[in-house]
Amino acid sequence: MVGVNFFGNFDLASLSIWLFWGFFAFLIYYLQTENMREGYPLEDEDGNLAPNQGPFPLPSDKTFKLRNGEGELTVPSGARGDREDLALARTAKNEGFPHAPTGDPMADGVGPASWAPRKDEPELDGHGHAKITPMAGHEAFFVSAGRDPRGLPVLSRDDQVIGHVTEMWIDAAEHMVRYLQYDLEPEWGQGSRLVPITMARIKEKWVMVRSLNAAHFNGVPQIASGSQITKLEEEKVCGYYAGGTLYS
Repeated sequence: MVGVNFFGNFDLASLSIWLFWGFFAFLIYYLQTENMREGYPLEDEDGNLAPNQGPFPLPSDKTFKLRNGEGELTVPSGARGDREDLALARTAKNEGFPHAPTGDPMADGVGPASWAPRKDEPELDGHGHAKITPMAGHEAFFVSAGRDPRGLPVLSRDDQVIGHVTEMWIDAAEHMVRYLQYDLEPEWGQGSRLVPITMARIKEKWVMVRSLNAAHFNGVPQIASGSQITKLEEEKVCGYYAGGTLYS
């Protein structure tokens, strides 16, 4: 009719609140499905598909273009995301109980010594350069406070001198020391190793590594390059020292 508004008898406030609830429900659905791009479909402790996958379906594949020419990544990828055939055995018939190592947990990388299969490439800074490198390659960096550990002997938990510190590895982007490099004494092994700075205690006359006994230092994972460390190598090195707190 002429003179009658189209929305004259329509409740705009009710429409607004229902639009809000509809948008909120869609937002929950979207965020939950996007959160399922890693770790799904769910599995039980034996690696079988879990019967309860939750109320939300897996999202469709999404492809991301990685920086610095690293290619593309499609998720969900269908990969488990962990390592196959771990040296662990169940300690009970029911799920939810801890698994026990079946071999050398330090060498197998299980339990406290576990590591994730990250990419075997160095972590990069914003300029595309390796973040963690030896301090000797950075003329602008020096020890401005505290003790310089280079040259100090490295002591194990059983008070044995297993080597001497030769270098510090720094994270140039974060301006901090990440690792200490040391050369092993011939009686304990060969070559050099890295120890995370958080697992070392720098004293006046020595550097103490309390998580490992002397016999374990030769088993510390070595890195392939003397100028950079990859993300996978970091996982293995840190996992070894952390596992030593319990296993060694």
